[in-house]
Amino acid sequence: MRIFRVIFSAAVVVSTASAGLVAAAAPEAGAAAAVNYVALGDSYSSGVGAGDYTSSSGSCDRSTKAYPEQWAGVTSPATFVSVACSGATTADVLSSQVSALSASTTLVSITIGGNDAGFSSVMETCVLSSTSSCVNAVAAAEAFITSQLPARLDTTLQTIRADAPSAKIVVLGYPDLYDLSKSGSCIGLSTKDRTALNDGADDLDGALQGAAQANHDTFADVRGQFAGHEICDSDSWLHSVDIFAISSSYHPTAAGQDLGYLPVFTAAAG
Repeated sequence: MRIFRVIFSAAVVVSTASAGLVAAAAPEAGAAAAVNYVALGDSYSSGVGAGDYTSSSGSCDRSTKAYPEQWAGVTSPATFVSVACSGATTADVLSSQVSALSASTTLVSITIGGNDAGFSSVMETCVLSSTSSCVNAVAAAEAFITSQLPARLDTTLQTIRADAPSAKIVVLGYPDLYDLSKSGSCIGLSTKDRTALNDGADDLDGALQGAAQANHDTFADVRGQFAGHEICDSDSWLHSVDIFAISSSYHPTAAGQDLGYLPVFTAAAG
């Protein structure tokens, strides 16, 4: 019995010591869970079209209503910076945005590729020129998306990974612009124009999804979230052509950022 008591007492000491070690480790686990978030990308991430732009962002037009700012406001990450900028291409991300990343970055978001494919010039052609010109412009953009954009996306995502090796990288797509089921009663472009533009957006999203999968990153598809809230819908979350704020045309409204992009990013960020 004496031997049993000694063994039992030793076991209690070891168990108690182990519990102490676990308790002591708990704060370290909590510290490791701190989120350091960096938002990269183009106007869909900077928040063009949402209003309330910060003066310090200059021509990048970063909005306080953009989904990165909203997510940071709700979750209060340990650190947050957005360097997303209106008009940004993959080359711009590489030259002036990835410097915001570091080994301590744990979460990265990005929308990119639309400007590489000539989004603005395609939209200008479709608004100002004939249907045939619009369809041809979209076809040229689609050819670029197929032949050249994947390599640019791979380089961009690989550079992000090299600069932020521990980060979760969320690549967000672009919404379809038009609800084609309402096109017949919707003034503006022809249904053929609108169909071509939606097809182009789908091709772009396909390239983004493919690049994210190839690089073991997360693709966040916003098209389903925007369904029923596209141009031609009564409650659209996208600006149509606005001659008084031309840069906002075909960009998400504040509601598009809040109700379209934010829930999708929140789910993807985990």
